[in-house]
Amino acid sequence: MAVGMAQYTHVIFDFGGVITASPFEAFNRLEAERGLPRDFVRGVNARNPDTNAWALFERAEIDAATFDTLFAEEARALGHDLEGEAVLAVLAGAVRPQMVAALDTLKAGGFTIGCITNNVPSGKGAGMARSEAMAAEVAAIMARFDHVIESSKVGVRKPDPRIYQMMCAALGVEPSACIYLDDLGINCKPAAGLGMHAIKVTSGEQALADLSSALGVPLP
Repeated sequence: MAVGMAQYTHVIFDFGGVITASPFEAFNRLEAERGLPRDFVRGVNARNPDTNAWALFERAEIDAATFDTLFAEEARALGHDLEGEAVLAVLAGAVRPQMVAALDTLKAGGFTIGCITNNVPSGKGAGMARSEAMAAEVAAIMARFDHVIESSKVGVRKPDPRIYQMMCAALGVEPSACIYLDDLGINCKPAAGLGMHAIKVTSGEQALADLSSALGVPLP
């Protein structure tokens, strides 16, 4: 199906958990190494979700040193010791090659692609990489997008509807012409509320199958 004939002309991606493996997998490994309850990090970040250390850092309202301290305080309040720096150290997930191939297929097919990522001003580049090689790999992926919005640069984070509206304004498109992919349902909900076709990502294979079906376009 040619893009001009498709209902959807724009595809907007989350980064972590969609283009890369979910950071939650890395958090679980960290928890196992430290003898912490599974999903402890998610539990810390779920408390006071708009004002906790994680939220403040994703909006770049605090620096890494302050995050390290505040997160440790929040962890202790829940009964365990875990410094924020340890969480930051495992943030960057492994790239899913099939998702990158899909970006190239979409671009070649005439679709406009964007990326909205909640990230923090830590590590190297938009993907918060811990090595120059990973940072270069992420930069090459980011260069494929027609527009990228990083929460730590704009001071707004998902699921705030404004960040999706910012993307639509930047791309000059109505939400109804967009597909949005994210691994968190809480981030898919506002996209759908604005009129986008939201796809909750549970794996790379599932994401590509659902996206291919919605677009009527075969994807790798």
